[in-house]
Order: sequence, then C-alpha cells, then structure tokens
Amino acid sequence: MSDRLQAQAIVEKMYASDGFSAWLGIQVQTIAIGSCICKMRVRKEMLNGFGVAHGGIAFALADSALAFAANGHGRVAVGLDNSISYPAPIRQDDELTAKAEELSLTNRTGFYRVTVINQRQEIVALFHGTVYRTEKKHFGEAQ
Repeated sequence: MSDRLQAQAIVEKMYASDGFSAWLGIQVQTIAIGSCICKMRVRKEMLNGFGVAHGGIAFALADSALAFAANGHGRVAVGLDNSISYPAPIRQDDELTAKAEELSLTNRTGFYRVTVINQRQEIVALFHGTVYRTEKKHFGEAQ
C-alpha cells in the first residue's frame, strides 16, 4: 500500500469512530503523510455570548486536522501539547479551512502548524501542536 493510500485509510478509520468531528461537520478534503486539509461551516449553536464562534470550535477543527496529519505515518500519535491564537473573529456561517503541516518528525514526537482561514482567506486561528508517537500501529506496516 502506498504512503498516501495508507494515510487515507487511517483517516477513514479514525473518522468512522470520531463522533465529535462528525458533529462539528468536519470534512477531510485532502490527506497525505504529515499533512491534512479539513473544512467546516460555523453553525449558530457554536457561537458564544458575544456572537462569535467559541474558541473551542477553531481549536477542535485544528486539533482534528493535526490528528489526521500526524497519524498518517501509521503509528498512533496523540496530543502532547497544543496552543492557539485567534487573530480575527469567526462568525456564524463562516466556512473554515484548516491546513495542518508537519514541521518536524522524530521517532517519538511530531511538531505541526495548523493555519485556519475563513472563506475570505483571512487567518482566523494559528495552532501549534506537538504529538507523542506511540509504538502502536494503526494496521499493517508503519514508518
């Protein structure tokens, strides 16, 4: 199985049991080893008391993109440390796109940047994540 097909199969397996990403309406657009692009639309029930998206919405989208990107290598990778900044507000009906990119990979850890933009190509969130790479394999051979 090619690396790209392996990454796609892993993400499909993960998404099939990921009720939270499904509830958010996250759609995986592209997946490759170490990278992922996900999209979602902001619904009314995702807004906070100020009428903008709760910070957890962008965080969750970015975290899902990170998880899909980091696990594509074939080994189970889990979050170790994450941080996020919100340079612009997210509003109801915004179409968000999260692009996760691998910055560095070692035997034990992976470092990722996830940029979240809206439909106007404005950066609305910047997320940095570190994952711990376990020895457990999703299936078959792993890198």
